[in-house]
Amino acid sequence: MDLPLFFEPTLNLEHLRTVLDTCGPWSRRHAVRGLDKAKMAALFEASAGADALTLDDIVPVADPLVEVIHTGRNSLSAFNDFEKRFCRPDGDEPPAELWGYNHQAMSFFTGPGYFVATADDKGEIVIDYGRQPPRKPASWPTIVPNGARLGRFVWVGMVDRLRRVTPQVFIGRAYRHGKATDDYFALVREEPKTA
Repeated sequence: MDLPLFFEPTLNLEHLRTVLDTCGPWSRRHAVRGLDKAKMAALFEASAGADALTLDDIVPVADPLVEVIHTGRNSLSAFNDFEKRFCRPDGDEPPAELWGYNHQAMSFFTGPGYFVATADDKGEIVIDYGRQPPRKPASWPTIVPNGARLGRFVWVGMVDRLRRVTPQVFIGRAYRHGKATDDYFALVREEPKTA
């Protein structure tokens, strides 16, 4: 599927949503990985005020520490393919947050980029790299401070804002020290594993 067709001459968001909702997982991932920065930016702006995105949309399983993988594509000049992996907290942690990290090729140099995600009053998910989970699923890498190694140039001061495109496709933008950047990313939620 060639998503750029839905952006010319202008973005037809409703038609795009219908197609992404009805295609299979492989087609959905392939389509999202074909987005460039301009199309991600247009999709982020068009998704403002859309149906509210909730933590349940990101992690639909109720069990704590069960990983839900989101296949991602970013608008950076290199290392575009990655995954954001999320889970629900265990123990006495607030139920109104998710824990996660970035599974990507540069982890050896930057660290895994752990974060805590919450829903805000705009219907968006805020992924805060200034907060790190106290625990993690056993299969996840060691929690390393985001300011360690080259991570201080990537994660420190960064927050991602995530909006709904469809029930399984999300569009995000990075903010550094409270200011919007020109860095965008798209996520496709994979079918969650069961505990």
